[in-house]
This record gives sequence, structure tokens and C-alpha cells, in this order.
Amino acid sequence: MATKSSPFSTIGTTWFDSPRGQKLLENLTAYLFLAPAALHIFIFGLFPVAFAFFVSLHRWRRFPDEYRGLDQYVEALGGLAYVVFFWLALGGIGYGLLLLYRLWKSTADNRAGVAYLLPGILNAAALLGFTNWFFVLLPFVLNVPVRLRGLALIDGIFVREFFNSFTFPEPLAAATPMWALILAALVVGLLFAGVVRVPDRSRYLLLATLAPLALASGALILQLTLSEIQLAIEMAQAAGEALPLWSNIILISAGVGLLFAAYQVWQRAVRADADRNLLLLGLATTLLAGGGYLLIAELPPALASADKDVLRGFNISVMYSLGTVPFQLAISLGLAVLLFQNIRGKGLLRVIYFMPYITPFVATSVVFSLLFSHRPGSPANQLLTTLGIETQNWLLEPKGINLLLFGEGIPAWLAGPGLALIVIMIYNTWVYAGYSTVIFLAGLGNIPKELYEAAKIDGASGWQSFRFITLPLLSPTTFFLILIATIGTFQAFTQIFLLRRPGALDAVDTINISIFERVSGSNPDYAYGSAMAFVLFAVILILTLAQNRIAARRVFYG
Repeated sequence: MATKSSPFSTIGTTWFDSPRGQKLLENLTAYLFLAPAALHIFIFGLFPVAFAFFVSLHRWRRFPDEYRGLDQYVEALGGLAYVVFFWLALGGIGYGLLLLYRLWKSTADNRAGVAYLLPGILNAAALLGFTNWFFVLLPFVLNVPVRLRGLALIDGIFVREFFNSFTFPEPLAAATPMWALILAALVVGLLFAGVVRVPDRSRYLLLATLAPLALASGALILQLTLSEIQLAIEMAQAAGEALPLWSNIILISAGVGLLFAAYQVWQRAVRADADRNLLLLGLATTLLAGGGYLLIAELPPALASADKDVLRGFNISVMYSLGTVPFQLAISLGLAVLLFQNIRGKGLLRVIYFMPYITPFVATSVVFSLLFSHRPGSPANQLLTTLGIETQNWLLEPKGINLLLFGEGIPAWLAGPGLALIVIMIYNTWVYAGYSTVIFLAGLGNIPKELYEAAKIDGASGWQSFRFITLPLLSPTTFFLILIATIGTFQAFTQIFLLRRPGALDAVDTINISIFERVSGSNPDYAYGSAMAFVLFAVILILTLAQNRIAARRVFYG
């Protein structure tokens, strides 16, 4: 008996058998494979950052409350918050203009690619419309428990109230333009895919989407910043006070610009001939002095109203990073070079050095708290007694190391890290030195032995081989370890929290500990904690970008 096939299935099969249909099918298959990874990145990467920023703009204790603008950031950073957001907005606008320039430059051979700005603008508008609708809806969803108070708990009441969140006037008003923009973006995108057929159209569409998205984001942040600046100035004038925000923004920006210019001139001076070298070095010194003077003069007033806990937390985090990363990597490199030699039992030694890294923090922190106990019988104090030095309180000591060494006569800003923080630095170095050693060993194994043999034939000493062969060829590994170690010290929480003692007061309270103190307890302030976390995220991002820029010139990749 003959079977009949649907004409639609025949048309679909025939179309997908064509070269164009097969290409489309392959692209769809690739996007389906990438979809789980993209969803994972959005949920655990992009969304937490955007949500933290959204929370920081509101009053948010246990549930979302009124809109507060930049109040949380101003409370944390003082007047410097306006400078940061002003340049964040200009950075977004500048990045959008850069993308437009790249689009124009990449379409030099075929200007038809510029036409993709139309679907790109619609895509950006649709993304912004979705973002607006999502964050308008979010407070209504998060307030479901508040709306359920006092109601009888029946089956399905939470699900019903959850879906009722979509029917409030505000989400409905935001949904209408969102769906219109999404529909317009889809229709125009499909039309351009069929009509404007140019090479690299996917790249053109990506640039044409990201450029207006960056421009719009920068413009929105700039509007928010300018309105907050104007409001702060009006409030200060009403109170009969002067608030020189614009002078702070201009002078601090000029100071940073002069420092950047000094760095660029110094780079040119290093590569210049002898005649120009002295002139360029003098110019770099002048620019450095001018930028330093402006920052020294303007930063203290800008930070005068900042949260002292935030400033102290960042100060302790910087000391923790500077006191950990160099020693950790130096010890790790020495151990790696030692274990790379032909010595007996190096396999066992590798396992021993790696064990602190794989041992739980809870166990190792208990051991360290016993080693560095304040009691006279602790191993650390017994060692000091043997050397004729008085016993120390270690984890209970908030005083800076320089105060303990040189007495109370030195200035407070030269006190240095507290003794309790130094113990935690030692602990962190001990834990992560083994991990860095293993990574260094992998890097040493990739260096060709022929280079050492050639250097030995030429009469190079062991130190010369290490300096001119090992260190340059190990620079990619070193850069990687510096990067993750620096990020890790600014993100450190567990080891500090476990070794933190009340007697040390706030001497070990890094910025992460300060954030935790804000969002924990009986009256958590999630908005302020989110603002502090977003500031920390920005600091880590800036450090990462700066290290990448330095690595581009100093890291040898072969």
C-alpha cells in the first residue's frame, strides 16, 4: 500500500538539501550546541554583574525598595564616585565610536556592509528593551513573598502569584515596546540576510549591534551621572555649602591623563637615541610631577566623605596582595627549578608541596592557628623565645609590623600590615606555593634543552642561563600565575575569615570581609554590599586589563 507524504515535508527536505539550506542547517546546529554554554555564561557570568548593579541603585534590605541612584556609591567612595561613573559613561561612548570606526574600516572594499547598521540598531534596541522589561519585572517577582503575607497558604498560590507579577501595569507597559522591537529586529534581520549578501556579514552585524549598544549604555550612564551631580550640587547649595564636583572631575581626570602621558613618553624615551633620551625623560618627569600633584591635591577632598571601612578594606587588600603574590611566586619558582633537576625523590617532593593546596582550608587553618597561637607554648612563640625575642600575640595582634619593630614613634601611614594579617599572608603563601610550583614545572618542561646545551657550549654560567633563557621563556607562565594570584588575593575570603580573630579588631578586614559584614547579620544591606562588590569587580577588571597591557610588551611567546 502506497503512503502519501506531506508536500511541506518534501519542500523542507528539498530546501535543506540545497547548499544554502545545508549551510543554514549547520549554523543552526552549531548555535544549538553553543546554547547551553551561552546560557551558562549569561546565568552565572553576565546576569550576576548586571543584577548587582541593579540592586546597588535601590534601597534593598531584604526586599527591593525605592530607587536611590548613585547614593550607595557616593556613600562608599565619596565624590570619587562621580568621577568614576563620568568616565565609565565616556568609556562606553568611546568604545561605541571605536566599533563604528572598525565597521567603517572593515567595509572599505564594500560599503554595502554599512547598511547592516539598520538591523544592528534594531538588535541593540531590542536588547535594551528586553533588559528594561526584565528589570522592571524583577522587583514584582522578588516581592511575591511580601504579597503573600497574611494570605491563606493553599496549593499553587506561589506559582499563581508569580505569574501575576507579569500582569502589573509597569511590566505590561515595558513589554509592549520590547515585543515590537524584537519583532522589528527579526523581520529586518531576515530581510537583510536575503537581500544584502556581502562577505563577512556576520561580523558586520556584530559590530553594528555592539556599537549602538555601547553608545546607548554610555549615554544612559552619562545621563544618570549628570542628573546625580546636579542633584548633589542643588542639595549642597540649599544647605549653604560648596560642592566643587566638576572641578574634582576635571582635575582628577587631568591628573590621570598626565600620568598616562608620562608613561607613554617614558616608553618612547627608553627606545629613543641618546640625544632625545634626556629630553624625553625630562618631559616624562615633568608630566609625572604634574599628574602626581593634581592627584595628591584632589583625591583627599574627593575621598573625604567616603566610607572609612571601604577605604581601609581596599588598603588591607592591597597590602595582602603585595605581601603574598611576590613571595609566593618567588618561592614557587625556586622550588620548581630545584624539583626540575635530577634529584632523588622529586616525585614525592612534588606531592608533598602540592598537599597544602588540596587540603581543606578548615583543616589547615586550624593547624596554623595552633602554630601561631598567642600562648607562650605555641611553636611560633617558642621559636621567638629561643632567639631571645619576646612572645607575640600573632593572630590577636592588630598593630602594624613596623610599629612592633620600631616602636610607636613612626607615622601611622608607615605602620604596615598588622601582625595578624602577616600570619594570614604566610598561610596563603604556604597553601598556594605548591600549586604555583606545579605550573612552573610544566612551563620549565616546555623549554627546549638544546638552548641550555648551546649556552653551556658558549660558556654561559648557570645564572646566565637562568636569566637569559629560563626567565624569558617562562614569562607566559609567570604572567598567568601573577594574574590569577593577584585576582585570587583580591577575592580571598575563606582563609581570612577562618583565621580572623576578634582580638585583631579590623586589621585583617579586607574589602571582601567588609562586604560580608554588610550583607550578613539581622539587618543586611544588600544594596550597599552590591555597590561595594561592583566597585571591587571594577578594581579587579582594571588590574587585569593593566596586567594584560604590560604582558603584551614584556611576555615572550616565542
